[in-house]
Amino acid sequence: MKILLIYPYVLEDRIHTEDSSAIPIGLYYIGAMLRHHGHQVDILNSYQLKKDKNRFKELFRSYQPDLIGFSILNANRFGGIEIAQMAKQADPGIKIVFGGIGATYLWSHLLTHFDVVDYVVLEEGEYTFLELVNRIENGNTEIIAKLDGLALRVNGKAMRTSKRKLIAKLDDLPDPSQYFIFQHVALTRGCPGNCTFCGSPDFWRRRVRFHSSRYFVGQLERLYQKGVRHFYFCDDTFTLNKDLVIKVCKAIILRKLNITWVAISKITCVDAEILGWMRKAGCTQISYGIESGNQEIRALFGKKIPDSQIEMTFKLTVRYGILARAYFIYGAPHETLDTITQTLALIQKIKPLAAIFYILALFPGTALYDSYQRQNDLTDDIWLDQIEDILYFETDSELTQGMMTQFGRLLRTEYHRSLSRFAEKIDLIDLPEYYPLHADFLSRLGMTFSHGDYAAIETIPKKEETAILLYQRALKYHPDLRAYLGLGVLYQKQGKYSDSIHMLEQGLSYFPDSHPLSICLGISLMNMNAFEKALTYFEKFPDADESRRFVPICINALS
Repeated sequence: MKILLIYPYVLEDRIHTEDSSAIPIGLYYIGAMLRHHGHQVDILNSYQLKKDKNRFKELFRSYQPDLIGFSILNANRFGGIEIAQMAKQADPGIKIVFGGIGATYLWSHLLTHFDVVDYVVLEEGEYTFLELVNRIENGNTEIIAKLDGLALRVNGKAMRTSKRKLIAKLDDLPDPSQYFIFQHVALTRGCPGNCTFCGSPDFWRRRVRFHSSRYFVGQLERLYQKGVRHFYFCDDTFTLNKDLVIKVCKAIILRKLNITWVAISKITCVDAEILGWMRKAGCTQISYGIESGNQEIRALFGKKIPDSQIEMTFKLTVRYGILARAYFIYGAPHETLDTITQTLALIQKIKPLAAIFYILALFPGTALYDSYQRQNDLTDDIWLDQIEDILYFETDSELTQGMMTQFGRLLRTEYHRSLSRFAEKIDLIDLPEYYPLHADFLSRLGMTFSHGDYAAIETIPKKEETAILLYQRALKYHPDLRAYLGLGVLYQKQGKYSDSIHMLEQGLSYFPDSHPLSICLGISLMNMNAFEKALTYFEKFPDADESRRFVPICINALS
């Protein structure tokens, strides 16, 4: 059967897109299962195609799929519906299947109100989707209603079948890296937590299952061989099984996979040993859900963690040269300027080197949403409006839009004003085996201040000074190409060409084949009227755009 799997576009533009724009790993597992059983499958990420809808019409005419499966979150459900409508216009006989967490919790709503949706695969979808496809292909449509884990229309009415058992052995699933290239990977499925704003507790039934280290690292190695060098470990909590994580890290090192990766953890699920191995295996960032500095709000969210534990975990994470990122949620029940001030006080204690602030939103499948529905006697028909979520403050008479604007501005402004000071106070473990990793960590952070995300934020003070400090400190640990380049560029920008030349020449003594160091040095030499010497560095890379630009200038100056 010819199948197209699509990740639809969302309703609202994002500030942070690293996660929301990526195809969920589950869609690749669905594709792998189908390909493994002989079906023709392609996967389309339509996240950026919202304004280019003619592309879909052309695609459906050229590809002519028999069935289209959509990975649905609450935010992209209308994108899925729009694309499905275009597909049905191109071929009325095409079958449309929705799946994913968004479809799982709105299956009745979707099947009742949107005729273009033929089936909804509920929860974990690999085997349900495969069996559905096989029965459609074989013409056994009369027994589709007996499939576990499915929602469909029977006599015009939406109904669902029995729940399907969770897959006992994840390693039994075909490895999607055999068929596709992707960066978001997962060692686990599920989370034991019970966060009231999250759909995971109900979706995964608070059970956690694990791939073996052999399967997971084999997947990384196959993707590495296909050119992937940076990974997002998208587990709800990557570090749940300490022994397994250390085994994974040792295998990454043994197989000489020169990769970097980021992960998510709970505050209570790391210690010095696991952090040490994670850093050695390429981990550069761990994100922790802190949510609030007010303990009552944290408890309401299902997170009863003392401030002291949060502070200790952030300090320990940074000690091993891993950037500790914090997630915060504001606009919660009983949120006031005082609770926001408590969050700011906690930020000053834990000194996160990255932070993301969200307004509390209600989503189907979460405890907060269920409570909201019960209290207001509402059905899922509220999602007929073209909205991605329900912002909690809109349901609470004690909170206003003005308060949210004030709280958000205060949190971000005060955090940004503190960032340079946080960077200056970084305390790294003093073990020689980590020195090269410390240099890498400090220069990465320095690049964020001088050329990355932080460079564009006006409220962050002393950005260039902070970057220079971090680069200089990096080089005290170990020669680092990024640090030499960062200093060379900043000195050049400041008109300190002699300092720039000195730093770049020092860098080239360690990294003689570096294209960016050579080009940057050539530019600094040009500014010192040393055109003949500058020419030698440009000519090392004759095909580079910069060389094509600057070589004629040097030759003209020398003539």
